[in-house]
Amino acid sequence: MPPSVEPGAPVRRPTGRDVAQLAGVSQATVSLVFSGSEAGHRVSAATRQRVLEAARGLGYRPQAAGRQLRLGRSGLALLAVPNLQGPFFGRVLEGVHEEAARHGLEVVVSSGWSAATLADAATTSRFDGLLICSPDDSQLGELPPGTPAVFLDADPVAAGGAPTVELDLAGGMAAAVAHLVELGHRRLGRLRSTHSAHTFRVRQAAFEAAARGLEVQEAGVSLNRGESAARAAAGELLGRPDRPHAVVCDDDVVASGVYQAAADLGLRIPQDLSVVGIDNVSVAALLTPPLTTVDLPGEQLGRVGVAALAARLAGRPVPPTEPLATSLIVRSSTASA
Repeated sequence: MPPSVEPGAPVRRPTGRDVAQLAGVSQATVSLVFSGSEAGHRVSAATRQRVLEAARGLGYRPQAAGRQLRLGRSGLALLAVPNLQGPFFGRVLEGVHEEAARHGLEVVVSSGWSAATLADAATTSRFDGLLICSPDDSQLGELPPGTPAVFLDADPVAAGGAPTVELDLAGGMAAAVAHLVELGHRRLGRLRSTHSAHTFRVRQAAFEAAARGLEVQEAGVSLNRGESAARAAAGELLGRPDRPHAVVCDDDVVASGVYQAAADLGLRIPQDLSVVGIDNVSVAALLTPPLTTVDLPGEQLGRVGVAALAARLAGRPVPPTEPLATSLIVRSSTASA
């Protein structure tokens, strides 16, 4: 239970001693769990979990200033995402926060950053390390030597040797096209992102490889402009006399714009038009009909990225990882041609 407070007495912050008492461990063990140092990994996983649960229950936060003086660290990590409004990045953030708590890290989220602002963040004492997620080409630049950084859903070459956690985007896109082909579709529409970024180049290359030999009609759309831009682009694509009978989109928000454009034109999904998205964010299951989409494991991407960053901060090697598996979630927005 949280420390008791007498009526009228000043509120007392929970301490490491309170956490130790609730978790049934010594204060030294609590200090090791929150130290962020190599020694902290001597604590068993079960004990670490018990301490973290006790800390959460009490609302305990280690004294950041004292920890910074002891370790020369702030306990803060920066998660840089291209667009805070992008629902997929909410999934990534969930995994980042979950894993960061296990390593005694707090996370600050930023969007709209540039190569210069990232370099500035890396050269100040505000952040112990950087997590850089799905960067545009314009946001990439040379970081100061020795910067603890991990790249998520990014080009390993552009990462300059820093650890990179990738998604199996090619496998997911191939599964989406194969699903439509199995349903008998031979005339596909493609709504692709116009952003210059590794993640969208991989999606496009995988689509082109999977759709070889099929009739394809494409249109570009700016993801930062949201559903309205997707609705306009989809309207042009679906308004053609030889319109596609199935559309593959670069994310689920774009797919929702296709739903709107189809309604504008009196087209029924899936009877007149099959639609496939990518991301599997919460809106996908809420659309009518629910959207068939490629699930990108955003939470796992965040967790694996933080674990790699924590290893770097502790001076441990970070072995390369296989791209995280994606999967096609078949719902009701696709049907036979």
